[in-house]
Amino acid sequence: MAAAPLPQLTLKAVLLGIVLSAVLAGANAYLGLFAGLTVSASIPAAVISMAVLKLFRESNILENNVVQTAASAGESLAAGVIFTLPALILLNYWNAFDYLWVTAIAGLGGLLGVLFTIPLRRSLIVDLNLAYPEGTATAEVLKVGQDPSRGAAYLAIAAVVGALVKLAETGLRLWSGTAQAATYAGTSTIAYIGSNLSPALISVGYIVGLNIAVLVFIGGAISWYVAIPIYSTFAAEADPALAAALAAGTPAADVAYDIWSREIRYMGVGAMLVGGIWALVSMRGSLISGVRTGLARPVAASGASYDHTQHDTPIRVVLLAIAVLIVPIFALYNVIVGTIGVALAMTAVMAVAGFLFSSVAAYMAGLVGSSNNPISGVTIATILLTSLLLLGLMGPGAAAGPAAAILVGAVVCCAAAIGGDNMQDLKAGYILGATPWRQQVMQGVGVLSAVLVMAPILNLLLMAYGIGAPTPEQPNALLAPQATLMASVAQGVFGAGLPWGMVGYGALIGVAIIVVDEVLRARGAAWRAPVLAVAVGIYLPLELSVPILVGGLIAHAAARARRGAGEAGAAAGAQHGLLFAAGLITGEALIGIFMAIPIVIARDPDVIALGVSLPTIVGVAAVAAVAAMLYRVALRA
Repeated sequence: MAAAPLPQLTLKAVLLGIVLSAVLAGANAYLGLFAGLTVSASIPAAVISMAVLKLFRESNILENNVVQTAASAGESLAAGVIFTLPALILLNYWNAFDYLWVTAIAGLGGLLGVLFTIPLRRSLIVDLNLAYPEGTATAEVLKVGQDPSRGAAYLAIAAVVGALVKLAETGLRLWSGTAQAATYAGTSTIAYIGSNLSPALISVGYIVGLNIAVLVFIGGAISWYVAIPIYSTFAAEADPALAAALAAGTPAADVAYDIWSREIRYMGVGAMLVGGIWALVSMRGSLISGVRTGLARPVAASGASYDHTQHDTPIRVVLLAIAVLIVPIFALYNVIVGTIGVALAMTAVMAVAGFLFSSVAAYMAGLVGSSNNPISGVTIATILLTSLLLLGLMGPGAAAGPAAAILVGAVVCCAAAIGGDNMQDLKAGYILGATPWRQQVMQGVGVLSAVLVMAPILNLLLMAYGIGAPTPEQPNALLAPQATLMASVAQGVFGAGLPWGMVGYGALIGVAIIVVDEVLRARGAAWRAPVLAVAVGIYLPLELSVPILVGGLIAHAAARARRGAGEAGAAAGAQHGLLFAAGLITGEALIGIFMAIPIVIARDPDVIALGVSLPTIVGVAAVAAVAAMLYRVALRA
């Protein structure tokens, strides 16, 4: 029997969790639309919580734990939203993000993600004792956080630095956001090199580490250094658009982006499909065992054997809540398709896929962390399966078909994103001696806090910058890579056509990467090759992969340099670097949101521009200086 728990769901902890969930959800929404990647907010939220709650006369470690639980839920829900719902804008099904629809779809999906994974907690965390690296790291930060002011200072300074660089580049327009060069080698073969000048992308690479950063870059290299040159060399006769561009003397960089956009990035769809299916197949035994364990071993709520550290939300409450949440989802789907039978089929697919893929995300988070979760892959698989089902039920001319498939995928994606995050937070709580049901309640609070601000933030970003391909009116449009692919898959199944050859090539690449990863696993290698990391690189522009690689190299170099600092010094340096990187991301994302306000009011993307254009080398120097700051901070014991 465990000792009586410390206070956890206190008023100050709940209120701080609500605020941080909303703020970090907005920041991650911007980052995901911009870069196609999101990062965990647990450790920054934990440090902020320690710094704020220390101002009160009484606070404790478990209060800080529930604060970061809510905050990380908001960050994770943002990923599920921005990976899917912008596809409805790209399909011209929506012309803005409807508040009620966004809130309902994201909120119901996020809450289902919490509920779907509650029965897995005991099996995955207690019995199997999976690593859950972010959850374990968060627990360690909370345990050693006697003086959080230093960490909070690193976060604040980095946020200011990241915000100033982004303001200078995107707001004041002092330099270009991309340094790139391209040329024709011969008559049509394209050679390209380029990098986005974003401190946030360097920070993403720093946080995910060298292994993942290299894999993302390899995916980009497959697209831009292999596939695009081959395509531009040999496909001109079969591709009238390419032939016309070459005949007109279109700049090589523009032709490269056009080839990538129309053809090459769909290799990423194939690789993601294979990755999502492989994740489900390879974990089927563990998932079945985990569900059986969770359902068979409820914990007594009272009596001499009561142990608050093993007290989950009662399974009857979980099952009833799932049933209650599925009803409004069915009603929403029925509004879209107007046919009860089709809406029932959509709801059934959502429920089955949501549970399976939330479970996959929960398991994968324990093995390789939330950053390597196959959420994009399983969502693509869900949308493709749903599109094929709806095609059979509604026919190829159904105008609402692609949007209906996206809305099924959106609920599944939000559920899977929250599922992995839920288990990371429960792992931290298990280490610290928290009460699981209280954290599960706080996960729900974090979900509801985030959805309340999601639609306004997305609309602000849409009006200020645009979503999708840049245009003369909106030159800084947020690419939304995942949502673009989701829209293309759904639309392609319903008659717009997909470059299935490229999808097939991507699937073969995915199979090859899985084989390599299995060989590495069998050999016990520290370096692994998760297929989703490569797939992300394939469908990102190379300019985004390069700074991610730079960030990974900085993390690796700093880790090697810290080896002589002793265990405590190395751990402190690692934490400082992580917090500084998180601050750069948060500052850049938040200033991007704040800059959108005057842009929308004035309806002018250049409203705060100074009219001064400095050479691109100035931007390169500014970002290099930030990278050097990150490296130096990561060495401080």
